[in-house]
Amino acid sequence: MSNWNDKAKRILKSELVRRGISNNDLAKLLKEIGVQETKAGIDSKISRGSFSATFLLQCLTVIRCHKIEIGDYENQLLMVAEPNEPYKKN
Repeated sequence: MSNWNDKAKRILKSELVRRGISNNDLAKLLKEIGVQETKAGIDSKISRGSFSATFLLQCLTVIRCHKIEIGDYENQLLMVAEPNEPYKKN
C-alpha cells in the first residue's frame, strides 16, 4: 500500500469496528480525557486519513487499544473499505 493516509484511516477504522465504537462514541470518550472533538470533526479527520499521530494515539488510548500490528492491516484492506456504490433498497 503506497497511500499512507489511507493506511492510517484503515487502521483506526478497523480498531473502532472491532470494538463496536462509533465516531459519536469516540467523541464522548475523547471528551473524557479533555480532547474536544465533534462527531463531524472526527468523521472528517478519519475520512481524510490525514490526522496527527497525537490524534491517533488519543483515539487508540480511549478505545483501550494497547497494541497494533501494522502488518496485519496489509492483508485486511477490505475489512472496512468504503463502498464504491450507493446503498440500494430492495
